[in-house]
Amino acid sequence: MIDWHSQRVVVTGGAGFLGQHVVAALRPREPADIFVPVRASYDLRRREAILDLLNDARPSLIIHLAASVGGIGANRAHPADFFYDNLMMGAQLLHESWRAGVAKFVAIGTVCAYPKFTPIPFQEEDLWNGYPEETNAPYGLAKKMLLVQSQAYRQQYGYNSIFLLPTNLYGPGDSFDLEASHVIPALIRKCLEAEERGESELVAWGDGSPTREFLYVEDAAEGIVLAAERYDDSEPVNLGSGFEISIRDLLITIARHTGFSGRIVWDSSQPNGQPRRAVSTDRAYERFGFRATTGFDEGLRRTVEWYRRTLHAGALAAAR
Repeated sequence: MIDWHSQRVVVTGGAGFLGQHVVAALRPREPADIFVPVRASYDLRRREAILDLLNDARPSLIIHLAASVGGIGANRAHPADFFYDNLMMGAQLLHESWRAGVAKFVAIGTVCAYPKFTPIPFQEEDLWNGYPEETNAPYGLAKKMLLVQSQAYRQQYGYNSIFLLPTNLYGPGDSFDLEASHVIPALIRKCLEAEERGESELVAWGDGSPTREFLYVEDAAEGIVLAAERYDDSEPVNLGSGFEISIRDLLITIARHTGFSGRIVWDSSQPNGQPRRAVSTDRAYERFGFRATTGFDEGLRRTVEWYRRTLHAGALAAAR
């Protein structure tokens, strides 16, 4: 168990979607310091910037959330960027953290690292049983190298690094940029804009058959902090909700929450992505007592309300 009052914590990506919630989950534990590097000052793809960060913050714990991420469209358009940026950030940061004597390193992976046809629910033991789904494989494999590195550094140096695999996240603070966002924020925005413009139909990618598991971002943040506090092993651990839903049913649910009453048209010329995603949550509960507590319908309601209140008016004006 970590004594939080003595911890100097660096949260890379701490100003981002997940990062803001991780910082919020840390604050009640009252660590000695929480340091959130910004890219303008610390470009973590560069070794020199990493050394500056470690010298400036003097952390005892690093939670590495910073990543180049996006939905299917962004992954198809920028596979090299997603591979290079994520690989360089992770490999160099973990290595230099070990060299600097940072006591613990929390690496955040991605459910995209799993093989395309992994049996449901995804068990951590299945990570190496095939190649990831092609549209996001470069991103998934770059993040997966953090697991290899974590295990290698623990084996050779006894380094306390851990590796967590959150499933698809959603919630307040997410990106609703249609060029880069994931499925839930993209569909929320499309439904609201279509309803307010009085459109009679909405076009969605694929055929609606794939399934996904979604984890509310506040639950994910609590799981990460619990793991930082209690877990000391390099075996990978899933973070999930235990709730699987098809993209077709997801869109119907979002349409209900947003008030969109038009027809949904599925464009099967566009990719579906991985056929199914749902993870086993047993190991997270057994190793550090994490269980998601936010029901999907409630989490979705909060997300739609946040978007309406915070971003929707500006997005609608820009779309006109």
